[in-house]
Amino acid sequence: MLERLEAIHRRYEELSQLLCDPEVINDTKKLMAYSKEQASIEEQNQAYLEYKRVVEQLQEAKMMLEDKLDDEMRELVKSEIDELVPLKKELEEKIRILLLPKDPNDDKNVIVEIRGAAGGEEAALFAGNLFRMYTRFAERQGWKVEVLEANVTGLGGFKEVIFSIQGKGAYSQLKYESGAHRVQRVPATESGGRIHTSTATVAVLPEAEDVEVEIHDKDLRIDTFCSSGPGGQSVNTTKSAVRVTHLPTGIVVSCQDEKSQNSNKDKALRVLRARLYDLKMQEEMSKLADQRKSQVGTGDRSERIRTYNFPQSRVTDHRIGLTLHKLDLILDGELSEIINALIMDEQAKLLAKAE
Repeated sequence: MLERLEAIHRRYEELSQLLCDPEVINDTKKLMAYSKEQASIEEQNQAYLEYKRVVEQLQEAKMMLEDKLDDEMRELVKSEIDELVPLKKELEEKIRILLLPKDPNDDKNVIVEIRGAAGGEEAALFAGNLFRMYTRFAERQGWKVEVLEANVTGLGGFKEVIFSIQGKGAYSQLKYESGAHRVQRVPATESGGRIHTSTATVAVLPEAEDVEVEIHDKDLRIDTFCSSGPGGQSVNTTKSAVRVTHLPTGIVVSCQDEKSQNSNKDKALRVLRARLYDLKMQEEMSKLADQRKSQVGTGDRSERIRTYNFPQSRVTDHRIGLTLHKLDLILDGELSEIINALIMDEQAKLLAKAE
C-alpha cells in the first residue's frame, strides 16, 4: 500500500513541475490532460501526506516514552499516542478505499432517460415525479440540468424525458439510479381509492466526449419534421424537429425541444453519443463477468431497484435492503442517504474481493 502511495506522490510532484513548464502551459491539450490527472490523484496524495505525518508523530512519541520523563510529561505523551493510534487506523482505512479501482466515468456529466413503463398515465405521472426528484437533487449539488427531449402527456406526466446533468462527479453519484423504479399509491385517476402499482425506468448514461465515440456522417440518416406540442407559432409550421438514425446499430434519437434545427441536431447527437458509449460499456462489462458481480446490482434496465410506497411514506432500495420512511424528502431530491449507502456497500464488496 505504501509503495503505491509513494508512486502516486512522486507522480503528483512530477505533474506539479510539468504544469509550471512554459512548453506545457502553451499546449492546451497537455495542460488540460496533466491538470485532470493531477486532480484525479489529489485526494490520494493528501491522504498519504497526512498518513506520513501521523506515523512520524507516533514514532517520535513512542521514542519519547523510552526517555526519562517526569510523570506529567509521560501522561501527556501517552495521551498523544492514544489519539494518534486510532487516527492512523482511520487513515489506513480511508487510503484502502481511495486505492480501490476507480470507475473512469465517475467524473463525467450524465444523460438521464426516464420512461413511464407499466401503468399507463399513472406511470407517466410517476416519471414526472422522478424527473423532479433528480432535478432537485442536482440543484442541491449545484449542478446544471438541461432538458434534451420531453414527451409530455395530457395530465402533465412524461411518456419519456431525456435530460443532461452537468457537474463534477455527477456519474459517480447517479450511476446507481439505472433500473426499474416502482410506485405504490392511489392514482389521481382512480376514484375508488384503490392502491395501484406502476413502474418507470431510469437509464443513467455517462456523457461521452467526441474522442471517446467517433460518429461518421456516412453512418447517420437525419430526418427533419414539424415539432408537436406546446411551443408557439413554430409548432407544426417549421421543420425544426430532428430524428437521427445510427445505421450500424439502429439507434434512433429524436429531438424537438429547440426552435432551431441545428440546436435539435446537436442535442440528438449528444444523446446518440452517450447511448453508443453505453453500448460499448455494456459489451465490455459482459466480457468481465466477475467485475460486474462486484457492482451494486447488474445495471440491467429491467431490474427493479427501488419501491416508493405512498400509503406508508416508505422508500425501499431492494439491492441493499435499505428502507427509509421519508418519502416526501426523497422525492424532493434528498437522495444522499440512499446514494451514500449504495457507495459504501459497493466499497465493502470491492474491499472484501481485494483481501
